[in-house]
Amino acid sequence: MTEPTASEPTDDGRPAQKPVQLNDVADYEDQLEEHDLVLLEFVTSGCGICASMEPVLGAVARSAPGAVATVNAGLVPALTAEFGVQRVPTLVVLKDGEEVARLDDGFQSADTIVDLLETHAAH
Repeated sequence: MTEPTASEPTDDGRPAQKPVQLNDVADYEDQLEEHDLVLLEFVTSGCGICASMEPVLGAVARSAPGAVATVNAGLVPALTAEFGVQRVPTLVVLKDGEEVARLDDGFQSADTIVDLLETHAAH
């Protein structure tokens, strides 16, 4: 698994994070063990909307509660099938390992994603 990269600290002093790249099911399970709240972004190579979401997910990783992880749907078919991903990008929010929200209708703003995560972090 690729570790998040620290850069500038966030407003609350935490190190800034980048989304974690999940390369297999074991990486996914590690994230579930480490975090109560996990955002999975399913992408594919060559997806223009997915590429445009990269900086958005970087901003989300720096400010949102929980973990932010990216899954290449073509390289981790077991997770893609487990979540029934039919199109990319698909964002899946997990709370305590259970799916609590999904966004699969194209580009999403950082504010929309952070609001969604904060809503579920509060429950």
